[in-house]
Amino acid sequence: MSRTRNRLAAAIAVGASAALVLTMGSSAVAKPKESLPQDLAKAVNADKINRHLIAFQRFADQTGGNRAASTEGYNRSAEYIARKLDEEGFKVTRQEFPFIYDETIAESLTSGGNDYDVIRMSYSPSTQEGGVTAPLAEVPVDDTPGCEASDYDGVDVDGKIALIKRGACTFFDKQKFAGEAGAVGAVIYNHSSGPVNGTLGAPGQIPTAGLTQAQGEELVSMAGQDATFNIQGITEDRTTYNVVAETKTGRKDNVVMAGAHLDSVAAGAGIQDNGSGSAALLQTALALGGKPKVENAVRFAWWGAEELGLVGSTYYVDQLSFEQQLDISMYLNFDMIASPNAGYFVYDGDDSDGIGAGPGPYGSAAIEEQFASYIEDNGTPTEGTDFTGRSDYGPFIEVGIPAGGLFTGAEVIMTEAQAEKWDGEAGVAYDKCYHQACDNLGNVNYEALDVNADAMAATIGTYALSTEDVNNVEPGKKKSKKMVAQQRSNERVQISHTHTNQHGHDTDHDACNRDSR
Repeated sequence: MSRTRNRLAAAIAVGASAALVLTMGSSAVAKPKESLPQDLAKAVNADKINRHLIAFQRFADQTGGNRAASTEGYNRSAEYIARKLDEEGFKVTRQEFPFIYDETIAESLTSGGNDYDVIRMSYSPSTQEGGVTAPLAEVPVDDTPGCEASDYDGVDVDGKIALIKRGACTFFDKQKFAGEAGAVGAVIYNHSSGPVNGTLGAPGQIPTAGLTQAQGEELVSMAGQDATFNIQGITEDRTTYNVVAETKTGRKDNVVMAGAHLDSVAAGAGIQDNGSGSAALLQTALALGGKPKVENAVRFAWWGAEELGLVGSTYYVDQLSFEQQLDISMYLNFDMIASPNAGYFVYDGDDSDGIGAGPGPYGSAAIEEQFASYIEDNGTPTEGTDFTGRSDYGPFIEVGIPAGGLFTGAEVIMTEAQAEKWDGEAGVAYDKCYHQACDNLGNVNYEALDVNADAMAATIGTYALSTEDVNNVEPGKKKSKKMVAQQRSNERVQISHTHTNQHGHDTDHDACNRDSR
């Protein structure tokens, strides 16, 4: 994809030429400040963001070691954000929603005197206390391993622990069919390097865990031998909330929306995942202020229960009427933007990489170009990353809202070519502390944080002035909801063929969230 090098300047020029605006649902707004993108980028730096990260770390340390949804660590983080935004004049909303809380207590598998590094999948049922001892059974590998009931025809897994290769369908479906065939547990091993850190997306049928490719294949070679599989967890109904804040200035029928998930996994403080995105977004909002001179209102969101299946963002989108959806010009997502072995990824809005899920809704290509151009023009090469649905953009693209964002990588291994390009370490995960207790203040790449925070701030500032390249809405002119509605209706039909509705966690990729495939 070609990169336009003067997009920021063009947006500033449009903003500078905008007259006083009167739009439906908004009051008169002063002439937009043409230097807004550069001003925001200068005001949002790693030192200021780090102060918020320190706060998140202390909230976790004071309350049991994590900031998982509904915990005291999460609530303190959310109130810290809400208080600061309220002080800066934003309209702040706390949106409560129900969810199923999940926490791992124990996870192990032993066989032949060896221990294997299984990772319990969220929403997995528990084994009996102390585990279950049963023979290992291989599920044959084909193009859709373990994805249909017929995969168990002639395969004896009754009373056994099923070994299933990853790929082609959700983890939920794999354990479901294994359970229906009589398996007492399921171990899903990877189809590439790295661990499988997954979610079932909903309470499952049999105890289920993920495993690396190498260890999984080793267990397959031992099929028939006994193994002891111990999976223990807590699953219960709870409530938590999103924090949403909107500027009081700017037109309300063409809102620029940006979000980051605030919750961590139960294993640790989640300072990189996703304190990094949450803190940078907070600092951008504080730099912008609640009453900026902008053409379009800006709405910021900090999502709860993302780690359990994009629950907060899904709930938010589900509560919107179609007219309210049309009022959102785009959604920008920031989930893990300071990985220690950072890659510089921009969501592939136009599917120019030709990998996985296909393009995002109309306008997503322009968002990708804006982010990539800004970062590359400042000396850092970028790569595209697929719209897998594994982060909070998922519910937005499902209803046709253009989306984009930044990401620095999770559990996937950096290649030699990437290491050379980004001065990283080949053969090592982008974030080797992904979903672990070591995701603390020592797990943050401040150079990557600074690069991505600047791009975040400048891009939000650019679109606060004009979204014309995304949705054809000219500054100062009434938005044609009929045109946008038809555009998004077409997008929903196209997207339904490439994305399934599993709370976004349904495809393989190196995103930050626990995936379900």
